[in-house]
Amino acid sequence: MMLKTFVSYALVLIGSAFMTFANADTAPSTMTAKNRQILVILTNHSSYPSRTDTTGLWLTELTHFTDVVEAAGYSTVFASPKGGAVPLDERSLGWLYMDKAAREHLQSPAFRARLQNTLPIADVDPSQFSVIYFTGGHGVMWDFPNNPDLRRVAETIYNQGGIVSAVCHGVAGLLDLKDEQGQLIIKGKNITGFSDREELLSGMKSQVPFFLEDKLVSQGARYRKGWLPFTSFAITDGRLVTGQNPQSPKAVAEAVMAVLSGDNVAR
Repeated sequence: MMLKTFVSYALVLIGSAFMTFANADTAPSTMTAKNRQILVILTNHSSYPSRTDTTGLWLTELTHFTDVVEAAGYSTVFASPKGGAVPLDERSLGWLYMDKAAREHLQSPAFRARLQNTLPIADVDPSQFSVIYFTGGHGVMWDFPNNPDLRRVAETIYNQGGIVSAVCHGVAGLLDLKDEQGQLIIKGKNITGFSDREELLSGMKSQVPFFLEDKLVSQGARYRKGWLPFTSFAITDGRLVTGQNPQSPKAVAEAVMAVLSGDNVAR
């Protein structure tokens, strides 16, 4: 209850936070003309080591992102490591996290069908996408890292000039990705993701296979985070766009749109 009160109060005090770092590694203007498809990656993993509730996709980390990009005229394709059904994190369906738009999506048969019939990542043609977006939920900590097909698709999109974006635990999808020179794409880049402090506050310290913040730093990322936990924070560094937590997917989507339009000037 204390956490819920703190989060609600913090959300009132602080709006969306954005950080943008401009460099030569920006999306070429031809990316928007090339295609208007965004590949959205979702988890298939539903279990914790010692909890009885289910993990999976944190619902609003999908809906808040897709609502923005689809309103801007982009289409989205849902894919997952295995394909097929995507589990929903039980906690993400609670009153504190669900909004009217998310509830409407959840009640839509067409939307539920999309979650039940995701494309296997092995079947994805990365040349058809200008953006890849990794959603979160604790489940991704198990099936996003060390997935060769996911790595192939993400690296291809990035190395063909596309944008790699992620939110919350979904930033784990950026681990071990390499550019055309064989260098880790997050090395030396400003990156955010679910913080160690947020992991402790969420009560999941004993459940996760690793702490995301620590792992990002170990691969050379310049880890950044917002002033307060569980408040919106997104950061852009070239063609990498990341958001810190479940409050950040809308900010990530808006930042992705800014990079695609060429409006990624530091602010």
